[in-house]
Amino acid sequence: MEEVEYLRGMKHVAFLSAACMIKDHPKARKDYWEYDLEIAALAPACQAEGIELVTCIWDDPDFDAGEYDAAVIGTCWDYMQTPDAFEAALAGIAGKTRLLNPLEIFRWNKRKTYLQELAARGAPMIPTIWAERADAASIAAAFEALGCEDLIVKPVLGGGAWRQARIRRGEALPDPEKLPLAECMLQPFLPAVSQEGEYAFLFFGRAFSHCARKVPAAGDYRVQSEYGGHEEVHHPSDEELALASAVLDCVDGDLLYARVDMLRGLDGKLALIELELIEPYLYPEQGPDMGKAFAAALKTMLG
Repeated sequence: MEEVEYLRGMKHVAFLSAACMIKDHPKARKDYWEYDLEIAALAPACQAEGIELVTCIWDDPDFDAGEYDAAVIGTCWDYMQTPDAFEAALAGIAGKTRLLNPLEIFRWNKRKTYLQELAARGAPMIPTIWAERADAASIAAAFEALGCEDLIVKPVLGGGAWRQARIRRGEALPDPEKLPLAECMLQPFLPAVSQEGEYAFLFFGRAFSHCARKVPAAGDYRVQSEYGGHEEVHHPSDEELALASAVLDCVDGDLLYARVDMLRGLDGKLALIELELIEPYLYPEQGPDMGKAFAAALKTMLG
């Protein structure tokens, strides 16, 4: 009887993911196992806080957000292929239950142009050129404007190194299918990414949880696991944590989770790569208490 009453009192929260993140899916991503690690840390911790965390595929026609007390944008790592459909789905979900992070945060954070706003608010940034297309003319202009011999081009809408390329001055451009489809951002290649890696600062309910150092495979600069990258625990200095926290302070609103990705610039100081507020990987292996921190923040937000 007590168990029945406990179950009745539980909150039910949808953890939104993508079909390609499920191991047995015919088109499963190479990094599907990151979903496995993440949900294995989150679900039991949420259960202990009286929250049932249920994985739901965001574009499953049978998914009804109205059956849940909230929906968390999780490992929806196919959304950049169908961004309009994803946004429409999130809008529908937000109309039926509480979406975390909120829909307005998604709409602001989905395009990397948000970095321009953060720069205006004082966040430490990597020099960036914005262009309508990643063509020969815009790339040549970026080399001149940035005064560099080696640069990175990224899509304004995308993630996980999707359609991202490293280009050296004088070399032939990559095939078009390897470059951004439309609007892009161009930045100087920073040697620290290969020598030192990137830093991912994780926050839940705006409270710092843990930090992972993302290290690329030898000879590569991409830190994602599908390209051979790996992660290590990093204990940030007070100065590093203050920088990451200051970036987060530039954003208003309720945030269940946030990941501040930073890279050391040529001046030796950390600069912002991205502020991930949509579907960041949470690096559970580098944060043994990550599940508890997530669950506590979610419980507070649900009230």
